[in-house]
Amino acid sequence: MKRANCTEVREFVFQGFSNFQEHQLTLFVIFFALYILTLTGNVIIVTIIRIDHHLHTPMYFFLSVLSTSETFYSLVIIPRMLGSLVGLSQTISLECCGTQLFFFLGFGITNCFLLAVMGYDRYVAICNPLRYSIIMNWRVCVILASSVCATGFLLSLVQALAIFRLPFCNTLIKHFFCDVRPILDLACTVPVINQVLTLVLTLMVLTAPAIFLFVSYALIISTILKIASSDGWKKTFATCSSHLTVVVIHYGCASIVYFKPKSENSKDQDQLLSVTYTVITPLLNPVVYSLRNKEVQDALWKVLCRKSLS
Repeated sequence: MKRANCTEVREFVFQGFSNFQEHQLTLFVIFFALYILTLTGNVIIVTIIRIDHHLHTPMYFFLSVLSTSETFYSLVIIPRMLGSLVGLSQTISLECCGTQLFFFLGFGITNCFLLAVMGYDRYVAICNPLRYSIIMNWRVCVILASSVCATGFLLSLVQALAIFRLPFCNTLIKHFFCDVRPILDLACTVPVINQVLTLVLTLMVLTAPAIFLFVSYALIISTILKIASSDGWKKTFATCSSHLTVVVIHYGCASIVYFKPKSENSKDQDQLLSVTYTVITPLLNPVVYSLRNKEVQDALWKVLCRKSLS
């Protein structure tokens, strides 16, 4: 690749899905359909939770915050990706790339922390049910949600500023959006401090919440196993299964991408994994919670029946 003068790099070019040139129209149709389903599903989840008073509980409050965050998370990445698939400009300015990275990381980190908070909510509800309404009161819920969002965007700002203070010698981003590793690959040099910062933030965002969730679910499972009634066991586990499904897929894909060793031969694999957590994972939230959650299903049917009768 041709090397550029570090001081002259003011815009980048996305490689995108150029390795899948003959399938780009097919990819556009698939990704566009998934994008519409994601937006529609998350808007429905937020709307149902807002209008049905039976869902005005901490668990569904956090679910509505997660759905809102997932919606904006999709908006940051997918529209530009769809544009590139139909031949629109593959270039992005330095400032726009930094902005995209900031919001991508901000919403992504917020989602990771929100899933951990939702795990804590389930732990309190199952392991300490008598004090649940006291511990998880609305003031605490709002503080937790606000703290998670503020922390996510603060860490995102630190990472984005650290990366875009570096001089860049290449312009081709071997990806379809501005992510941490593809941008660092363009830098003339990557100081040790940047490498350490990236590792520390990754551990904070992925490993720490994952350990917290593992401990929470270990305690939850031990409590569930003490329930004598099989119906009670199934009902209690059903309240956690949706969340656990989303957690496993979300953390699993992100961990593979950000922890696996860098390899030139894995660029296509990295893109496919990135598609999973930028396109498919945001869709999982409404799909899993609507298909596996009876309360959401009942609330949705009530709204649909009310609309059909009016």
